[in-house]
Amino acid sequence: MYNSVENKPNLKNINNTNQKIRILLADDHKLIRVGLKSLFSKHEDMAVISEAENGKEAVEKIKTQHPDVAILDLVLGDITGIDVVRKISDENTDTKVIILTSHIKDSDVTESLKAGANAYVLKDINSEILVMIVRTISEGAIWIDPKAVNVLRNTPNPSVIPAKSTSRANFKAQHSNLTEREYEVLKLVVDGKSNLEIAKILNISEHTSKAHVCNIIQKLLVDDRTQAAVKAIKEGLV
Repeated sequence: MYNSVENKPNLKNINNTNQKIRILLADDHKLIRVGLKSLFSKHEDMAVISEAENGKEAVEKIKTQHPDVAILDLVLGDITGIDVVRKISDENTDTKVIILTSHIKDSDVTESLKAGANAYVLKDINSEILVMIVRTISEGAIWIDPKAVNVLRNTPNPSVIPAKSTSRANFKAQHSNLTEREYEVLKLVVDGKSNLEIAKILNISEHTSKAHVCNIIQKLLVDDRTQAAVKAIKEGLV
């Protein structure tokens, strides 16, 4: 999950119903669309304004309805989600795009980002993290699923994501207040490990693991472990 939150546009005011994040869902499986719509309906700052069951329909609705965020399945029957991104990019639309897929293929990840997608997310992601990604994407972020980051590192295109050695050095230079142990813990947070899992991996107590995570959150000036992971990947720790 690679994230870049630079030059954020107007943030959404979740207390103002007129400032909801307007979402379009495009998936050729109705059950997926129903599930996603149900998920977002639980959040007052979000509204699913439209659905599409194929790529061409998604393109037309994005062009005419101008959603803030479009969540596209990679495989849409007629054309791919990547094709949709290319077509709407030609229109200079402000719609942010999340590619939501069940698999990782190196060419799909890189082509999605090159086409202009703002996120590449696997369908097995935690639902609340997906909600957070939608909010982050709507504010101008880029998000890459942690499982896809390793794929990108093995591609010959270094412009997609920075090299690990250089990135680690840059991150450490910017956050020298983190200890070496906190770097280790943060890397595991980025990998999606719980406090208990971190404790077992590092052979420390769960209480100590939780304390490290709390310290990291405070030192990185973020609100929670997910934002800490976002910042770590944005600034190139992993």
